[in-house]
Amino acid sequence: MTDVLRRGRGSLAFSFLVQGVAFALLVTRIPAIQDRYGVSDALLPAFLAAVPILAGVGSVSTERLVRRVPPSRLLRWSQPVVLLALLGVGAGERMVELGVALAVFGLAVGVLDASMNMLGVSLQRSYGRSIMLSFHAAYSLGGIVGASLAWAGAHWDLALWVSYLPVVAVLLPAVLVGSRWYVDDRDAAPAAEGKAAGEGQAVAFKWLLPLCLVMTVAYIGDSTVSNWSAKYLKDVLGSSEQMATVPYNVYMVTTLLGRAIGDLGVRRFGAVAVVRGGALVAAGGFAVVAGAPGAWVGMLGFTLLGLGLCVLVPQTFAAAGRLFPGASDAAVARLNVFNYVGFLIGSPLVGVLGDLWSYRGAMVVPMVLVLVTLVYARSFATQPDRYGGGHERPRTADVGRGSNGL
Repeated sequence: MTDVLRRGRGSLAFSFLVQGVAFALLVTRIPAIQDRYGVSDALLPAFLAAVPILAGVGSVSTERLVRRVPPSRLLRWSQPVVLLALLGVGAGERMVELGVALAVFGLAVGVLDASMNMLGVSLQRSYGRSIMLSFHAAYSLGGIVGASLAWAGAHWDLALWVSYLPVVAVLLPAVLVGSRWYVDDRDAAPAAEGKAAGEGQAVAFKWLLPLCLVMTVAYIGDSTVSNWSAKYLKDVLGSSEQMATVPYNVYMVTTLLGRAIGDLGVRRFGAVAVVRGGALVAAGGFAVVAGAPGAWVGMLGFTLLGLGLCVLVPQTFAAAGRLFPGASDAAVARLNVFNYVGFLIGSPLVGVLGDLWSYRGAMVVPMVLVLVTLVYARSFATQPDRYGGGHERPRTADVGRGSNGL
């Protein structure tokens, strides 16, 4: 393993961590943002929905941009834009300024998410073993750090810009320095050799569709926890308001732990087994939440959800890279759009079902959707049988130790 690849892996992991910090600082301070700009409850969903919609636009645009600009360069400049847009959210005074800042944040996040995962897929191919989960573990760690910083800002009643400015001042120069060591496919000979087998390959959506469905389901589950765990614990299971804040933190910690050891599981048992196991654990978590007699059992359910859902997204990106080795950048960019689709569906889905039916019943729906992942688990095989275009694929190097061919 060359020093170039090691430095590339370290710098990319840091980029994932910074993105986790930035996103957590935004979403955990939504009430403070609403108060600062006087955004009504009726108008708030429109502002929140605009971010993932524009992020989807940014991700689609990235697919076209990488034909001319390497992903490392897109990541190098999109991440500072995200940080500056975050600062703009905290420093503005009028609603139009909030709208502009969130629009810039959304577009830049789409480019950032897509380019980060493009580089992660190509680095995993160069390493010849599963490392994708480690990048997403860094993101989870960043989310914990960002949520903790947001809690401190709220606890000390700091203005938003006062909370955001020191973070941006530290992280902005750090990511610019770290970006010097990003590694593109062209920088790593093993990746270039692997890519040559499918050079010029087209991304056929019918072959990518199973992974898109899994990505959507994973983010429906994730957004259910992030948006409804506190309300569910307090209103349905009768916990205190203080205890109701705990499930999401527990979920983030178990997500971090699961991703930290997940690559070892992929190397030992193969991606298919890990994805199946994750889907079953996540479904079990939703079942425990739906049937919980009290808050502590509900907490156990959210713990299981973190351990189960955490493996699905990183392995979905990795599977897209294996399925389309000659067009992995385009596959990742298209797949990344369904990240935002799941986010947009998840929160209103549970809310509507909770109001029309019951919140316990609403938790059964994402449980069933997660189980759908089992139907498509073979799409995560380290050596799928076919190219996206339907042609037989030359065999490529295993990424995991286990063999899970169709």
